[in-house]
Amino acid sequence: MGSAASCCCGSEKVEHGCVSTSSVGNTTWRIFSYKELHAATGGFSEENKLGEGGFGSVYWGKTPDGLQIAVKKLKPNTNTSKAEMEFAVEVEVLARVRHRNLLGLRGYCAGSAAGADQRMIVYDYMPNLSLLSHLHGQFAADNTLDWARRMRVIMGSAEALVHLHHEASPAIIHRDIKASNVLLDSDFAPLVADFGFAKLVPDGVSHMTTRVKGTLGYLAPEYAMWGKVSGACDVYSFGILMIELVSGRKPIERLPSGAKRTITEWAEPLIARGRLGDLVDPRLRGSFDGAQLAQVLEAAALCVQGEPERRPDMRAVVRILRGEPGDDAAGKGGNNKPVRLESVKYADHLMETEVDSVYSGEEDENEEEEDEEEDAMEQSSDEVEEYSLMMDDRSSANFGVFGAMPVPAQTMVRDTYVRRFGGNNAVKI
Repeated sequence: MGSAASCCCGSEKVEHGCVSTSSVGNTTWRIFSYKELHAATGGFSEENKLGEGGFGSVYWGKTPDGLQIAVKKLKPNTNTSKAEMEFAVEVEVLARVRHRNLLGLRGYCAGSAAGADQRMIVYDYMPNLSLLSHLHGQFAADNTLDWARRMRVIMGSAEALVHLHHEASPAIIHRDIKASNVLLDSDFAPLVADFGFAKLVPDGVSHMTTRVKGTLGYLAPEYAMWGKVSGACDVYSFGILMIELVSGRKPIERLPSGAKRTITEWAEPLIARGRLGDLVDPRLRGSFDGAQLAQVLEAAALCVQGEPERRPDMRAVVRILRGEPGDDAAGKGGNNKPVRLESVKYADHLMETEVDSVYSGEEDENEEEEDEEEDAMEQSSDEVEEYSLMMDDRSSANFGVFGAMPVPAQTMVRDTYVRRFGGNNAVKI
């Protein structure tokens, strides 16, 4: 992963995949000291906390030169090799890639301070938080996502994936494309975020087998059931995200009967009957572009095909979204046939789990030293570690890098961006 055998990060080293500034030719990020980040976040105060999850907490901060940042602070003294790997992977990927639709890395901190090992990643702060917070969370009732903004999110996110899959070297598979990992800047431009699960793909490698990590509902079936990961897995997840953006529905929803239904099972009969307008989020009140809707649904239907080899790559997806001529090959778009979507159900034992569960394959303690070789290993995904994110759960883990926790008035007074999200709009946790 890293090009250096070891790299100093403050007074410590990031094990299992060090990041070297000389390996990426990017001078816009740097190593922060614990003291700097402690001061910027008001001592990691509760009033500056943006959210928290199993990894730790995220804090809003401001540097002496006025830059607003978000600091992802991992829980101290619990840095297993697995957590260290995810930390190193995210820093490595963020340091390698630069694109207007990828969340920027401002730097990181790795060392010993305050009597504990500290691991922190510093991002640009995104004032409009995550896409999920506007579709299903604390800002869902505000109707800030009109059709033009939704199309902008779709196009920008697609172009970000083109960069990861086809322009970055080595290619990068995100593995966790979902609404909570698409952040929105002050102009509602999308930035794909959270690269802790990302895979760097060596040249000539088409797919790998690995432990299953991600969120049920977005996971490609071959990945969810057998751990087979490739760029086509991101394509599938993006297809689900497009349907979610158009419809305002969750990838998996619980029916009044208690049964669970995927978004593709809901959309399939409507598309089959040509009732494309019925898929549009009612909150838009009929204000959408019919031609763009048809292009988005055509792209989505191709992306969520059950067989990964039939899915288009992200360059073809962008062509479809732009209305440009496509390839004649099966699954590549560019034909005049009516849109058809074939929904794919997960195996019963997966659908029996909670709605929106985040999956992370079980890891034997004796296998921790073999993490770097997991791409070449057949790993069982039968046993999973589940983190319940139910439909009525308002835990900040639902909201990706920037959580759903309200920012108190003291912080809002100092921050014009945060101020707009205060008061009655804040979710009470």
